[in-house]
Amino acid sequence: MHDDCTFLTEFEACRWPLSEWHHRDHIKLAYLYLCRYPFEEALSRIRDRIKAHNAAHHVPDSPAQGYHETMTQAWLRLVQFVMDEYGRTTNAEEFYERHPELSQKLTLRLFYSRELIMSPQAKMEFLEPDLTAFPTSKTRKPGGQTIG
Repeated sequence: MHDDCTFLTEFEACRWPLSEWHHRDHIKLAYLYLCRYPFEEALSRIRDRIKAHNAAHHVPDSPAQGYHETMTQAWLRLVQFVMDEYGRTTNAEEFYERHPELSQKLTLRLFYSRELIMSPQAKMEFLEPDLTAFPTSKTRKPGGQTIG
């Protein structure tokens, strides 16, 4: 286990080992960026850093591999919702451990059909869910803008 600062520094410098880049780390990265930046800036940063990390580790950007826009935005929205509803924790690892609903990669299947989430269009651009809408917080609009 690494502390948040080490993880963020190593990831942003593209030194985080590809062998250790798992779903858990995606959720932790989303949490850390959402703690530091408004939603749109967090999205821009996570998008840029994942693409840079993939390029540095020679991950091909193909229909089956590489950056996936809809998955990234969907997870970021879900992490934001959980943060809005339950608050922050002392660190990203604690946040991940306290919210097992975020640990299951198949959670997105509650919102998206397999056909849509695996489509080339969903990989390239954000698509809204086709099964059910994302939950919305009482304090935020969909997409992260604070209400009031």
